[in-house]
Amino acid sequence: MEPTQSLLLFLSLLTHALCVPGEHHGHNDSRRHDYCVLGAGPAGLQMGYFLSRSQRDYIILERNSGPGSFFNVYPRHRKLISINKIYTGRRNREFNLRHDWNSLLSDRSDLLFQQISRDLYPPADAFPRYLSMFVKELGLRVKYGVDIGKIRASSIEKAGNRCYILTDQHGNDYTCSVLLVSTGLWVPQQVQFVGSDLVEGYESISVDPEAYKDQAVLILGKGNSAFETAQSILGRASRVHLYSPSPVRLAWQTHYVGDLRAVNNELLDTYQLKSLDGLVEGGLEDIAIVRRGRGGGRKRRGGRRKTGETKEDERKEQLYLTLAELLDGRRGNESSKVKAENLPGYHNDNFSLRQPYDRVIRCLGFRFNFSIFDGSARPPHSGGARGRLPGVTAWYEGRGTPNLFVLGTAAHSRDYRMSAGGFVHGFRYTVRAVHKVLEQRYHNNAWPATKLPTTQLLSWILKRVNEASGPYQMFGVLGDVILLRGSYCEYLEEFPLQALPQFSALSGHTISEQGFLVLLMQYGLNRTDTLGPGRAESEWTRAWKSNFLHPVLYYYHKLPTERDMRQRPAGWPLPRPQAVHHMIEDFLTEWDQPVSHSQPLRRFLEHCLQTDLRAFYAETCFRLSLTNRKPPLFCRQGYLKKQGIVGNHHLWQNAREAGLMPNHQETVSHNSEDVPFPEYLKHAGATVASAMNFDL
Repeated sequence: MEPTQSLLLFLSLLTHALCVPGEHHGHNDSRRHDYCVLGAGPAGLQMGYFLSRSQRDYIILERNSGPGSFFNVYPRHRKLISINKIYTGRRNREFNLRHDWNSLLSDRSDLLFQQISRDLYPPADAFPRYLSMFVKELGLRVKYGVDIGKIRASSIEKAGNRCYILTDQHGNDYTCSVLLVSTGLWVPQQVQFVGSDLVEGYESISVDPEAYKDQAVLILGKGNSAFETAQSILGRASRVHLYSPSPVRLAWQTHYVGDLRAVNNELLDTYQLKSLDGLVEGGLEDIAIVRRGRGGGRKRRGGRRKTGETKEDERKEQLYLTLAELLDGRRGNESSKVKAENLPGYHNDNFSLRQPYDRVIRCLGFRFNFSIFDGSARPPHSGGARGRLPGVTAWYEGRGTPNLFVLGTAAHSRDYRMSAGGFVHGFRYTVRAVHKVLEQRYHNNAWPATKLPTTQLLSWILKRVNEASGPYQMFGVLGDVILLRGSYCEYLEEFPLQALPQFSALSGHTISEQGFLVLLMQYGLNRTDTLGPGRAESEWTRAWKSNFLHPVLYYYHKLPTERDMRQRPAGWPLPRPQAVHHMIEDFLTEWDQPVSHSQPLRRFLEHCLQTDLRAFYAETCFRLSLTNRKPPLFCRQGYLKKQGIVGNHHLWQNAREAGLMPNHQETVSHNSEDVPFPEYLKHAGATVASAMNFDL
C-alpha cells in the first residue's frame, strides 16, 4: 500500500474513532465526550436530562458558578412573565403542563416549578433556584466555571463525521462528537446612529425608580423589556416616551407570547388617557441624539468627558432627538447650522418628540453570540429576526454545521413570532424532539411509536387533543404523525412538522401505501377583532372558520417534498393535503362533545381509512357477524377475538344480574394495569378494553 493511501486510511479511522458517538469509550481523556452541551440554562439542562436518561456520554459546560445565570440579572426588574398557574381543577400532569410555563420535563412528578414559587408571575430569582434543584435531584453532569471562548470544527473530516473542539479560558480543549449549543441570547442588541454613545443600556440602567424622579425619559424599543422599564418608573418620571420602527404588538392579539404582555402594559393606559406618556414610530438608524453643551453649544457623538465632569453632570444636560440627515448636511448647507438650541425649529412645529429628554434608554432585546465560533463551526445568521439568531434546519441542526445543534431560545428562528419555541414552555418540547433525532441518527433507536388498533385511533386522538401539552404550546410547529397500516396504526408524538420531507431518515419509520395523518393545533387565519363580537365560531359545520386555537388533522397519501413545503399556502403550517379536518374551537378547550367534536372527527377518519369506525355492543356485533361476511372492524378486532366490551357501571351491574357476565369482570376492569378510558372518551364510542393508564 502506498504511503499516501496508508496515511489517508489512518486519518479516516482516527476521525471515525474520535467523531462518532459511542466509539471512543475506554480512553483516559476526561475532556472528550460524545455530547457537549454548551450552557446550563433551561434548554441545556433539559437536554442533559434526556441524555442522562438514555445513558449517553455527555457533559454540560457552564461559564458561571450555577445554572440559569441569565435569570440572576434579567429581567432587570425581577418579575417573570411566564405563567405559573398551579390550580387548574385537574390532576392530570400532562394537561397541567399546558399552564405551567416554567417547569422542565422529567419523570419526577415532584420536580415542578411550583415547589419553588406559587406566584402566577414568579420572581426571577426563583428560576435559578429551580434549575439548581433540577440539577441536584437528577444528578446531571454539569461542569461550572468553564468559559468557552473558541469553537472550531475538527480539521480531520470524512463521510460527515465532523467533531468539534471547544477551548476554555485556560486553554483546555473539550472534544465532542456532537455539539449542542444552548447559550441563549444574552448579548444586548444595539443599533448604531449619531449619538448612540449617549444612550444608556437596559443591561446597566438603575432599577431604583427614585433615580428617575421628575425626569423626561425616552426609551428606544417597544418590547417587554422596554415596557417593563417604563412601568417601573411611571410613578416617578415626568414623562415616558417609547420610540421604535414598529407599532406595539399585544400578545393577546397576536397570540405570540414574546409580544407585549398585559402584565407590563400600564403605559398604554397613561398614553391613551393623555397623561403625558406615549408611543412614537420611526426608524432607529436615521435618528441622532445630541446633547446641549454647558456653554450653549451642542455636542454630537458624545465625545470624551471633560476633566472633573461626572456622569451625573452629563445627565443634567438635556438630550434632543432629531434626524441624522439634519446634522450630516444631506439637505443642503443650511442643515450644518443646526444647534441643539434651535433643533425644534427645524422640525414641523408639531413634531412629537420636540421636547428635550433627561435620559435615553436602549431596550432592544438580545442577540446570539456568534463571536465564539470560528469560520469552520459558525452557523449562519438567520434570515428572520433581523439576523439576531443562528440559522438552523427544521430539526434544529445548524445550516452548514453538521453535528452541531442549536437548542432553546437561540433556535427560535424556526418559529420566530409564530409559536413559543423561544420560551421554556415551548422549547422544552423541541429539545425532546431533538433528542429523539439524536437517538435515531447516532444510536439507531427509532422515534418512539405507539401501536394502536385502528378502532382505538379516534379515542387516542381525543385523548391527545384534550391533554397533550407539546402540540398545545408549540402550535403549528410540533405535531403528531399517525402512520396508517390497515387494521392498525403507529402513533408518533410531537414531530417537527417542517421536517416532514425528511421524516423517514429522522424518525426511522416509513410511510405505507395507506398514507398518514398529521394532528396539530393552530389558530385561524382569519383576521378578527380579538375581543369584539363574532370573534369565535361555535357551529361545528363551520369549524374551518375557527379563530382560536383548535385541533386540525391533515391526511396525505405520501410525504410532502421540500418544494411542497416551500410552496404551501401563506400562513399554512403544511402543504395542501388530500383531506383536512378542523375541530371546532371550544371556549373551554375541551374537545369532548359527541355532536360537535367526536362524530365529525369519526366521519373524517372513516373517509381517510375507508372503514367503519363505529363501536357496537356485543349483541349488535353478534347479529352483524351472523348477517355479514365482513362485520365492522370494531367487531372483528374486539368481539370476534373475545376481547369483550367495556361499558359503564350500570351496564355491568345489569349484565351480572341477568347472568350474562361473570363476577370477576369487575375485578378485571379495575386492575391497575387495565384502567378504562377517561370520561370524555365514552362519547367516541370507544368500548374496547385497553391497558392504557390515563391518570386523570
